[in-house]
Amino acid sequence: MHIRILRSITLFLVLVMVVSACTPATTPAPAAPATQAPAAQAPAAPAAGSGWCSNVKIVFFPGGPEGGVFAVNVYNGAVQAAKDLGANVSYVWSGWDPQKMIQQFSESAATKPDGIAVMGHPGDEAFDSLIDDAESKGIIVTSQNTELPLAQAKYMANGFGYVGAVNYDAGHALGVEAIKRFGLKSGDRAMVWGLLSQPSRGERTKGVIDAFKEAGLTVDYNEIDSATNADPVQGTATFSAYVSAHPDVKVIVTDHGGLTATAETYLKAAGKNPGDIMMAGFDLSPATVSAIQGGWMNLVIDQQEWLQGYLPILQICLTKVYGFSGLDINTGAGFVDKSNVDFIAPLAEKNIR
Repeated sequence: MHIRILRSITLFLVLVMVVSACTPATTPAPAAPATQAPAAQAPAAPAAGSGWCSNVKIVFFPGGPEGGVFAVNVYNGAVQAAKDLGANVSYVWSGWDPQKMIQQFSESAATKPDGIAVMGHPGDEAFDSLIDDAESKGIIVTSQNTELPLAQAKYMANGFGYVGAVNYDAGHALGVEAIKRFGLKSGDRAMVWGLLSQPSRGERTKGVIDAFKEAGLTVDYNEIDSATNADPVQGTATFSAYVSAHPDVKVIVTDHGGLTATAETYLKAAGKNPGDIMMAGFDLSPATVSAIQGGWMNLVIDQQEWLQGYLPILQICLTKVYGFSGLDINTGAGFVDKSNVDFIAPLAEKNIR
């Protein structure tokens, strides 16, 4: 009889502990009677929800110029994460300039934040000694948009993750899809306008070129100069000059979200109508959606850049508060064209897609 009573009491106490653990932090359980000693239990981890990351200081790199195409979507994702999680986030704008990113990373690390979420455009060779120094000081580092594979492998256990497309794979996939959809054949001329000079970022450009060459296309390559990289409209004369010199070009790939968004401007300046030259590119924006709807841009691979803002903030919070290791998340696998753009258009207007 006594044993049964003890078992009943034990079961009751276990149920009380389980119910207490499942009760939201904002609705505390009624206080136990003064004569009953509370059951001992380990301190609870912070409840998931607004404010659980409120003591974490983060520096975030959206990549481009403030308010610029693509960068604004990344920024919006990070802002939403900061709001949801309660993190204290400051933002550093780099104008897509790898040298500026290096300088800004050093300056950011000197402020001793809990974490830095950085674009990987400078590449491992330029970045890794700075990342080593930051990690030695207990700063969590993670990356978005452009991979830093060596640093990620070295510090993944410390929370170094990656959110973005696998750049070579994304470029190659776009090239293969363009060949299929546009009916391109061996001997056709293609122009790729990209960033081969940037070690990690240039892998996407290389993927497009390789796909075209594998199919026997004649490939012309133009490097995006620094002025056009910062302000895509500056590339209008370059585009027009190329098209004038190569009237037989069948397809042009713009390996840059800002240039992709400027396709209509480029084609009109070159005296071309929709469909005269097939256009393919990367990343969505309101201008790119409009260009797709109007026939000026024919195929885009979507990186879902808003996630490249939201998830790195979450990564640092998870590592700092709970000790989670780095997550590797591929955001760039879907294609958008005239057949499905209307579904995404309202979200693009809000700079979410």
